[in-house]
Amino acid sequence: MTLIGNLLICVVTVHPTLHTPMYFFLRVLSFLDISTASVVVPKMLVTILSEDRSISYLGCVTQLYCVVFLAATEWYLLAAMAYDRYAAVCRPLRYPAIMSTRACLSLVLLSCCSGKVVSVVQTAWVFSLPLCGPRRINYFFCDIPPLLLLSCADTSRYERQLVSATALVILTPFCLILVSYACIISSILRISSAESRHRTFSTCSSHLTVVTLYCASGTLIYLQPKSSSSQDTKKILALIYTTVIPTLNPLIYSLRNKEVKEVLIRVMAVMMKK
Repeated sequence: MTLIGNLLICVVTVHPTLHTPMYFFLRVLSFLDISTASVVVPKMLVTILSEDRSISYLGCVTQLYCVVFLAATEWYLLAAMAYDRYAAVCRPLRYPAIMSTRACLSLVLLSCCSGKVVSVVQTAWVFSLPLCGPRRINYFFCDIPPLLLLSCADTSRYERQLVSATALVILTPFCLILVSYACIISSILRISSAESRHRTFSTCSSHLTVVTLYCASGTLIYLQPKSSSSQDTKKILALIYTTVIPTLNPLIYSLRNKEVKEVLIRVMAVMMKK
């Protein structure tokens, strides 16, 4: 479902009528969702369906690096998408110049580079800790909170660093998103036509829904990294974060977006004829 939904978004947003920065960012977001599901879900299904529940040390390092990289990149991309909506609503006359092709590519590249830095630092730090526990991860993929429970060293310094990183990766972009939408709502309220207000806000509501889902699950997982009493809750939140939200994103953006629905219907009609 995740692959089909996000691949459809990638195909639909290539349509000539959707060649705008918003749909370019949406296409990148769908690619990141596909990558996240590909890193987590196959190994999870193998673990569920077979007796082999092991993962190599290198496999665990690789999985953690990829998950952190994709999650951090996605957060910075969501901030870039909020800036795009701010430019479209609050600076409509200068919008083509502000969100040029070069600017869009630069924002995506900056998101990826920032995600890579965060991932390298977090992965190197967590695997520098001595892991002398039972070597059994009470989780369905290699993530920071369950790995910290395996360490016999004092991890209080790392936990403080992780909270700071969470603030940098999640809360800072979230604050920038809130500022962008405060400006957007202020501009929307000044529009005289009720129909125009509704149409303008509908282009932003899908993005707000996705941001809320990511922020709620991400902060609850990483703000208390070594709380063993909440591991079951964290597993549910991690499942939502890595598998449910990537599946819901195409539905959120397509069902609440008239342009995407129209192109999707046309694409599906052509596919059925073939």
